[in-house]
Amino acid sequence: MKKYTLLFFLFSFCHVAIAQNWLRYPSISPDGKTIVFTYKGDLWKVAAAGGAATPLTLHEAHDFMPVWSRDGKTIAFASDRFGNFDVYTIAADGGEAKRLTFHSANEFPYDFSVDNQNVVFGSSRQDVAANRQYPTGYMPELYSVSAKGGAVKQIFTTPAEDVKYNRDGSKMVYHDKKGQENPWRKHHTSSVTRDLWLYDAKTQKHTKLTTSTAEDRNPIFAENDKSLFYLSETSGSFNVHKLSVDNPAQNQAITSFKKHPVRFLSMANDGTLCFGYDGEIYTKKTDGQPQKVPVTVAADIRANNERVLPVGGGVRDMAVSPNGKEVAYIFRGEVFVSSVEGGLSKRITNTPEQERSVGFSPDGKALIYSSERGNSWKIYETRISRKEEPYFYAATLLKETALITNEKENYQPSYSPDGKEVAFLEDRATLKILNLATKQTRVILSDQDLFSWGDNDQYFQWSPDGKWFLFDYNIPNVREGEIGLVSTDGKGKIQNITQSGFDDGRAKWVQGGKAMLWFSNREGLKSLSQSGNSQQDAYAL
Repeated sequence: MKKYTLLFFLFSFCHVAIAQNWLRYPSISPDGKTIVFTYKGDLWKVAAAGGAATPLTLHEAHDFMPVWSRDGKTIAFASDRFGNFDVYTIAADGGEAKRLTFHSANEFPYDFSVDNQNVVFGSSRQDVAANRQYPTGYMPELYSVSAKGGAVKQIFTTPAEDVKYNRDGSKMVYHDKKGQENPWRKHHTSSVTRDLWLYDAKTQKHTKLTTSTAEDRNPIFAENDKSLFYLSETSGSFNVHKLSVDNPAQNQAITSFKKHPVRFLSMANDGTLCFGYDGEIYTKKTDGQPQKVPVTVAADIRANNERVLPVGGGVRDMAVSPNGKEVAYIFRGEVFVSSVEGGLSKRITNTPEQERSVGFSPDGKALIYSSERGNSWKIYETRISRKEEPYFYAATLLKETALITNEKENYQPSYSPDGKEVAFLEDRATLKILNLATKQTRVILSDQDLFSWGDNDQYFQWSPDGKWFLFDYNIPNVREGEIGLVSTDGKGKIQNITQSGFDDGRAKWVQGGKAMLWFSNREGLKSLSQSGNSQQDAYAL
């Protein structure tokens, strides 16, 4: 495929001074005077009372998760300056960052040792053979590395995140990780929600502190190690909670935010809490109410608003025009059309939402596609406005029209051979036809005939005369699929064309509708595992 160069307009801000714009991972210094946070992939610091923030890092990579040393002189953080996230340190007053870890797995800092000589971090490097848990990349182990750099030491393989030491370093608290659930999911209740644990380094004993089905995370020792502050959803939304180490059942909510989750909890030596809420930074004194920290960030842009991107991959949902002279496709969620010869390309859509399933009308003068606008998938059509312009790639005026807009999810539009109707999927597993003249729809197949794993995963094809569909037929209670044939008038019964008991799919009409081609694994090599993999061959009928 030829390479085409497309011009993209990337939305960003030019030299902005803001009071709120997703300031994340705030971490308050031990003396309670300074907060370091992440903004646009860099570390910034600001007085705990608020004011103008100053940049601490200026690298083009993504820097985040700042952690203060106990003496307040050094900050550890994670950065992907060499491809994956490694642990770095930087002086609290600024300077050049020092790389501490060099493994190909992602590594994230949690805490400094009490003598500030080591950084404790999590990574999925290598399990030990004696571990009872199944080794998998999403279950981390706990490590430490010298703050000056050097050999990495594994502390234990028990999945532990957001680890914090007590005052003398004899104990650690952490939240566990039991599964692969998205850590940003809200209101999650299941058997894999995180719980708090206490680890005694002398006895090497892990003691479970919380047992709620809601998420409990981000623990911090407080009040001479007798209490813990942590984040919990037991009160409905993530808020700061407090429990007694000796009697964990004695816990209480410290904050009462309702709409958004509280994130990124840290604490100064005097007990001042610092956390993020709705993209802003808050602090809370021991007996006071949460106070928003007014932060002003003056940041120039990192790159031009416009970038020229060579397209050498990532293209999907390609469709060739009826005259064979242009190709429509989806790239980075937008519709483009390129000439087959000459290297000309034109961007058809320019939306913050993604488009999918683009196709040409039978006369080549219209494009149809689905778009995820207004919180649901809808179907749109774009036509060339000027008759003297026969090609999309060179058209000067285009007109977009919404064909199907409702609260349903509407995908995979396809024109009938005469261009008078459009077939589409509604809510993943109902095949319908829209008559463009009458605006009436009729149901062809229901969720009893189709099965969906996700958006845009069905397959069907109009016959050349527009009277039939070939489709991937999901027979109820049967794992393997067959090729189905059904009339487009919505009145006929489904005919199982293949009836093989094997996996048949992706049938295409050939010979003007007198025959079909399809793939089947009926005689292919089979996998010995239960993965279902097998060799497929092409057949004709």
